[in-house]
Amino acid sequence: MDFSIQLYSTRNEGAQDDVLKEVKRLGYTQVEGWGGQFADPAALAASLKAAGLVMPTAHIGFAQLEDTAAAVKIAQTVGIKTIYCPAPPSADFREGKGDWRDFGNKLNTIGKALNAAGVGFGYHNHHWEFKKGADGVFPMDVLLAAAPALEWEMDLAWVVKGGQDPVAWMDKYGSRITAIHVKDIAKAGEAVDEDGWADVGYGTLDWKSLLATAKAKTKAKYFVAEHDKPNDALRFARRSIESVKKWAA
Repeated sequence: MDFSIQLYSTRNEGAQDDVLKEVKRLGYTQVEGWGGQFADPAALAASLKAAGLVMPTAHIGFAQLEDTAAAVKIAQTVGIKTIYCPAPPSADFREGKGDWRDFGNKLNTIGKALNAAGVGFGYHNHHWEFKKGADGVFPMDVLLAAAPALEWEMDLAWVVKGGQDPVAWMDKYGSRITAIHVKDIAKAGEAVDEDGWADVGYGTLDWKSLLATAKAKTKAKYFVAEHDKPNDALRFARRSIESVKKWAA
């Protein structure tokens, strides 16, 4: 299993070069990038090389992705194999007012351009995609139908937050799921200052079982640790990889 970490989790930890070296020291060999890191792709590529890391996946926002040529250039420069759109393009979608079918059509267009250039393309969910629209259809179903080649990076904890059973969605779309966000949910009333998220293996999700299930039911190649608001991102990184290594053993 390729275990990675989403660098959005470490965004407040200081200088990028120092963070990358520490992530490597903790035992990671690869990382997942996010939009704020791509102002200078060549410098990022150099930093990754110096730390001994690779970045096979990345989150790049919808607005950036509309310039598909620039997105391809970023991927080629940094060595990114698959780009995932991390969220819908506006707050309308969070408030139940977005046009998911139109969004799916736009993702389809972006995906065709990226795929033609040899770059994989997928979508990363939150919980908004699991609230049925007026037509009684889940937005996640709408997106995947509108963009038949679209891959899915399942953020499993957000699926749970959306009131859904992630295993049922694996059964339905396992062939489309090419990455999993490994994120844990704290017990009720705990980690309030961290928005209710927990280090992997320290929350309420049975990740040992879920990882085995994901391997069996999906095409996920990348398993990416993420915490949206850690008090100490390096603590999160260390404890999370320790948990996964323990389960693998």
